Amino acid sequence: MTATMRAVVAEGFGPPDRLVVRRMPIPVPGPGQVQVRVRAAALNPADLRLLDGVLREQAPLTFPHVPGSDFSGTVTGLGDGVSRFAVGDEVFGLGLPRTVAPMAAIVSDPPSLTTGTMAEYAVFDADAPALAPRPAKLAAEHAAGLPMVALTALPLLRRSRLRPADTVLVVGATGGVGSAVVPLLADAGAHVIATAGEADRRHVRALGAAEVIDHHTDDVVAETLRRHPAGIAAVVNLALPGRRLVDFARLVRRGGQILNVAFPKPDPAAFDRDDLTVETVFTTARHGDLAEVAARAIDGSLPAAIGRRYRLDDGPRAYRELVSEHTRGKLLVVMDEQP
Repeated sequence: MTATMRAVVAEGFGPPDRLVVRRMPIPVPGPGQVQVRVRAAALNPADLRLLDGVLREQAPLTFPHVPGSDFSGTVTGLGDGVSRFAVGDEVFGLGLPRTVAPMAAIVSDPPSLTTGTMAEYAVFDADAPALAPRPAKLAAEHAAGLPMVALTALPLLRRSRLRPADTVLVVGATGGVGSAVVPLLADAGAHVIATAGEADRRHVRALGAAEVIDHHTDDVVAETLRRHPAGIAAVVNLALPGRRLVDFARLVRRGGQILNVAFPKPDPAAFDRDDLTVETVFTTARHGDLAEVAARAIDGSLPAAIGRRYRLDDGPRAYRELVSEHTRGKLLVVMDEQP
């Protein structure tokens, strides 16, 4: 008899209200792969972007499909040729669906692929740099919420030309990526202005923001210029569509940057300034990156920013709320204990 597990499942392209929880065969690791008993998995907007069908030409899926990329868990099985991990190892990381391998190659080399982390078990490629041991001092839930956001924040930090005490505006600071970008910028010595509503002011301050602008009540561009009439070094966009960023160029002093991670990305040609760098930064993982992420989490420079926790049976509801409700930090699905 085939062993089964519970998983969040999509039967076809569509909105998150079509997701269900049902039993699926437990995936078996092939050569070079590891099987993991998932302890916790974090939700990402990219999970739903793949499911809504907009990217089906670039990112085809096969159904039934288990969503989810970020996770922490325990290695429970090894495929042939795996020497990097052993059964019982605690690991964390991320993977993308196997049907989108060309897209996954942008994230890491070799690409990090998975059967889907919103399940009690998942299979991953053992040698991918987006999979790493989880240190004992790093809690499993904290680890599960880090990979996607931290592997977006680290490349962004590396692409920035910020010097200590430079001022940077972070647009969309309350979301998952903001929970990594704001503290990493602050740890690097930047003076961070965060956009956030009044209810999230204390949250972004705790992450390291020196100033907060309420984007619900203030014109962010006008208010930033009022406070910093000489301009700022950079704008980091985590939320707005690219076309909305043209006006933000007025904030950036000569030789500055607009760094973007949101979709759709801005067209650099839309900015009528040859001194301004406009760049979209993608999630990428190099060998050693997750070890750095873990070290930063342990020393406190990457704090846990878990907004809400759900059980696996509530996974579909978690995805619906990711779309329909204001979220702060990461939403996490915590698997039930094994019987």
